[in-house]
Amino acid sequence: MARLSIFPLAGALLFPRALLPLHIFEPRYRAMISDAMARDRRIGMIQPRDETAKKPALFEVGCVGRIAEFEALEDGRYNLVLEGLTRFRLVSELDVTTAFRQIEADVSDFVRDGDDPDPLGIALRADLEREARRYADAKGYAIDWEAVERLDDEGLVNGVAQVAPFDIATKQALLEAPDMATRADLVVQFLRFFRHDDSDEDDDGATLQ
Repeated sequence: MARLSIFPLAGALLFPRALLPLHIFEPRYRAMISDAMARDRRIGMIQPRDETAKKPALFEVGCVGRIAEFEALEDGRYNLVLEGLTRFRLVSELDVTTAFRQIEADVSDFVRDGDDPDPLGIALRADLEREARRYADAKGYAIDWEAVERLDDEGLVNGVAQVAPFDIATKQALLEAPDMATRADLVVQFLRFFRHDDSDEDDDGATLQ
């Protein structure tokens, strides 16, 4: 079991070995980052089930992140980059006096998160690139496809999962996928579904910055 300070943020996915840039401006999360920097530089990223609630219930699975890059701005805000370490399962929320929430977490279900994943098959990689192009074209996104093609399998799968403007539950399903191939297959299915589902709508969605 581990004690973790958590950052509940809808739509923000952190995967093991992936990077997540964040801009921290709320006082409670600035306090959390200051505390993490003074200790082990680790926080837990986890999605809220209802982002409109004052203290929302949380999904059961999140990811531990280590602050790999840190910039303190003059007005007290922070820019940082989290490096994903391992997923965790929420065991219980702790009763604390800090402005930020803390939990007891268990990482034992995710002991293989530190292992290099098996490469995707050629067909699945091709499906993923093709559906990503179709989705981007449908939404009018400008993408450097040459850079995308240079990504390794894990970078491509997790990168699309991070930036695609899927809903919270869809993002959570991607985080909880047991392996990279399963996650890649889900990404392909979701790209197809949301491309067709949004085809008659004007809303172009949003990307996590």
